[in-house]
Amino acid sequence: MVEITETWIDSQAPNRSAIKNGQGLVKKGRFLQLHHSEDHAVLFGTCAGSGSSNYQPSADFAVPEKPVMRCTCPSRQFPCKHVLGLLYAYADGASFTPAEVPEDLAAKREKAEKREERKLKEAGSGAAPKPKKVNKSALKKKIIAQLEGLDVLEKLIHSLIRKGLGTIDKKDIKVIQDHVKQMGNFYLSGAQIELRRLSLLLTEVEDLEMAYTYTAEQYAVMNALIKKGRSYLTAKLEDPDMTLDHESTIEEWLGHAWQLTELQAFGLVSEQVEMVQLCFFSYADQARMEYVDTGYWIQRDSGEIQRTIQYRPFKAAKMMREDDSFFEAANVPLLYRYPGDMNRRVRYEEMTSRPVTDQDMEWIRRFAAGSYAEAVKQVKNQLKNPLSGANPVMLLQVSRITRNAEGQYAITDGSGQSIGLKDVFIEPTVPLLRYLPEEKLSGASMLVMFEHDMMTGRLHAQPLSVITDNDIIRLLY
Repeated sequence: MVEITETWIDSQAPNRSAIKNGQGLVKKGRFLQLHHSEDHAVLFGTCAGSGSSNYQPSADFAVPEKPVMRCTCPSRQFPCKHVLGLLYAYADGASFTPAEVPEDLAAKREKAEKREERKLKEAGSGAAPKPKKVNKSALKKKIIAQLEGLDVLEKLIHSLIRKGLGTIDKKDIKVIQDHVKQMGNFYLSGAQIELRRLSLLLTEVEDLEMAYTYTAEQYAVMNALIKKGRSYLTAKLEDPDMTLDHESTIEEWLGHAWQLTELQAFGLVSEQVEMVQLCFFSYADQARMEYVDTGYWIQRDSGEIQRTIQYRPFKAAKMMREDDSFFEAANVPLLYRYPGDMNRRVRYEEMTSRPVTDQDMEWIRRFAAGSYAEAVKQVKNQLKNPLSGANPVMLLQVSRITRNAEGQYAITDGSGQSIGLKDVFIEPTVPLLRYLPEEKLSGASMLVMFEHDMMTGRLHAQPLSVITDNDIIRLLY
């Protein structure tokens, strides 16, 4: 069985409310029975319900990395608060007595075991699963529609540029919003999102100078999408195999949702990976109409800073598990890597965890970049491509941190080169530095998010976490 810690249980919960409610059941003594199977692979019990009937939550660890959680309650959250409460009770050291697994639960386990056996037989030799067969005729029609959509988008952007930012009015905004709907008909969900982002810039940013500056940047992003998208789709039409581009992010920009089988078929998978999360935050992206849960992780064997991303559509957010901060080291049997450059997106289906040790802190800090000149060069190379991430994240060594008379912070490397700190994304973190003791900042490492300030033309960095000899101090979580 995996080590059932409070951190691990939190990572399984659908949202913070479920965590609170699950812990509340334990504190209120709502569990009438707590049992484990003879082999300790199954935890089960009885929890007093809000009505006349009680509920039977269970957690089956027959496959330790992929536990099956069940409950007889009508909740549509998964796992529900009763299962979470059962696990929190176990983690808290509550007394679980050995008992025979209930007959109905045993029947479900048997069916699940048979399904797993079938999967193993289908896997056969252990070769990577083949991606779904593509209907080339339908794909060709889709590509032709996408090319038509890019032509429509180009005409719109060019007309807006010719008109000039200062003369854009409500009528133009309405035209943009109408084109947002059209992009969906052309299978261009990426263009749809960026057009909606343009509309929001022109309607919701009160500072006109800032709105116009970032609108010009948005024009550059959309122009790059049009040019690179058209070139790529035209070449794809001429390719008899119509192969996906697994090296750049153009597929995602055009709206392709990568399947794990596709990533595995292209070799974008690593086995037995250890990672530690350095930072986590969640925000509402109005252009995507989704909540975005983002974790930044460092990989032990390579030192790469990678991202886990979960998108939760506004309409379905209540029914989806919300990601959260993870404070332990993760052992991942299969890590899937999406195409990209810095901070590429990764995903995993299973993992086990263990506490972060001093040895982990040692290797994490060893991967921090010591030369800011080299770090800035890498960041600028990333920012040259409008379709790359606009906010690269890096782990930097900090020789010292200074604060000038105006209260502005800067970090300095061993050679004396400095990078100014500024809040560039989500919540402000720079003001939190004043509350950290001097010994926590001197000689530490810092996870920072970069941004090219379009107003000043300067490169700034926002601190996300401070990594000391024995601690990860998260400024966002």
